[in-house]
Amino acid sequence: MTERNTPAAQRHDAQEKTQHGRLWNWAHFALYTLLLLLFLYWIKSWWGLIVVPFLFDAYITRKIPWSWWRRSKNKTLRAAMSWVDAIVFALVAVYFVHNYFGQNYVIPSSSLEKSLLTGDYLLVSKVSYGPRNPMTPLHMPLTSHTLPVLGCKSYLDKPAWKYRRTPGLGRVRQNDIVVFNYPSGDTVALRAQEADYYSICYQIGEQLLPISRRDLAPAEQLAAYRLQYSAGRQYVLDHPEMYGSVTARPVDMRENYVKRCVGLPGQTLEIRSGVVYTDGQADKQPDNVQYNYDVELTAPLPDYLCRDLQISVEDRSEPVGGSPYTLRMPLTQKVYTALRQRPDLVLDIQPAPPTRGTALYPHNKETGWTANDYGPVWIPKKGASLRLTLDNLPIYERAIRVYEGNDLQVQDSTILINGRPADSYTFRMDYYWMMGDNRDNSADSRFWGFVPEDHIVGKPILIWLSLDKDYTWFNGKVRWERLFRLVDNIK
Repeated sequence: MTERNTPAAQRHDAQEKTQHGRLWNWAHFALYTLLLLLFLYWIKSWWGLIVVPFLFDAYITRKIPWSWWRRSKNKTLRAAMSWVDAIVFALVAVYFVHNYFGQNYVIPSSSLEKSLLTGDYLLVSKVSYGPRNPMTPLHMPLTSHTLPVLGCKSYLDKPAWKYRRTPGLGRVRQNDIVVFNYPSGDTVALRAQEADYYSICYQIGEQLLPISRRDLAPAEQLAAYRLQYSAGRQYVLDHPEMYGSVTARPVDMRENYVKRCVGLPGQTLEIRSGVVYTDGQADKQPDNVQYNYDVELTAPLPDYLCRDLQISVEDRSEPVGGSPYTLRMPLTQKVYTALRQRPDLVLDIQPAPPTRGTALYPHNKETGWTANDYGPVWIPKKGASLRLTLDNLPIYERAIRVYEGNDLQVQDSTILINGRPADSYTFRMDYYWMMGDNRDNSADSRFWGFVPEDHIVGKPILIWLSLDKDYTWFNGKVRWERLFRLVDNIK
């Protein structure tokens, strides 16, 4: 028997192996605990310390039989539990990555065309502006507000945590493209989710109670709008076969929108003839900004030309004036010029009339504004005070009452905030003004107002895939030229 094969030598080797394993276990425990502490320090929340004893047990004491199923003689149980173990680990990992680092987002509509296209898949960074700590912590990862197939809520209303944002790499800048939760999505009619609930109520109320508000004093005008809104709201509630049930959603469970930030906190924004001005200075128009035109054609546009000019089926799907050859189309300056040079196809091109009336924000004020001539509007800034009047209250009441949680009433021409007369208000959050580059086909701040800072989700970084719904897989469906394009380069 050799010296290495003696019982004493074998016991010594086993002891060394055990000691080596213990050192590795301590090293793993120390590393993961350090990473956990750094993460908790970053998010400024120490609730996660409850994980440390479980880490200590998993690597050091091993009192809890974490992998009890591995020792089972039942092969079916071992196979099933191995899948459960992998799925639970994946869901936990995805939960933290999705909440604190980044997520996938696909462009669902044409509001940012031709800068971002319908079917662009984006990598959205939450670190860029700082991730929000979950406000609705108990929800199913990788779902929005509704579970697919089942059609029920994907989250639990309780617990509900207050808004808090972890420090990020920077702040929202002028003309950044931003992903955010839809502000008016706090209330939704489930069979009309594509439309703004408040716009629906005001427009129905206007039809049910056609009150002339032109010569009314501000307090009387507000009262008239309240009556119309109440009538419209009741109509929606009374017709669930048309609008479905009406539900409320927490901030982080609302639809995700993506727009360009054209107005920052504290700026005064105005739109003149479609051009955005901030603090009196004309903002740079996006390179691919689009406006609607009524285009009179001699015949349908040929497919080769539509492909060359990136005119989608949706772009040419709205006939006007009862003629199939007169279309309302969103056009960039490049496409407008190209069509003007084709008299064999195009007889005339005229700017389409802009949106006006109660569809625009604020819905409860006679402003005379249109989507192309709007404002001026001061954008609230955290810590800044605003003198409140009955004239400007409709613009800011939603921020004061809904986003910042105050009780706001008007009694006998007196503004009451939390039961006390108020002639000014100091805002507790920053707000932003978001617009789409497809200016006449974008549901944006002109229609539902300011975006509060607690609604900001993140910043799109990269287009990692782009699919064109107008074409097949073997005929141009993948837009190869857009793959791995940096969103910051889209101006």
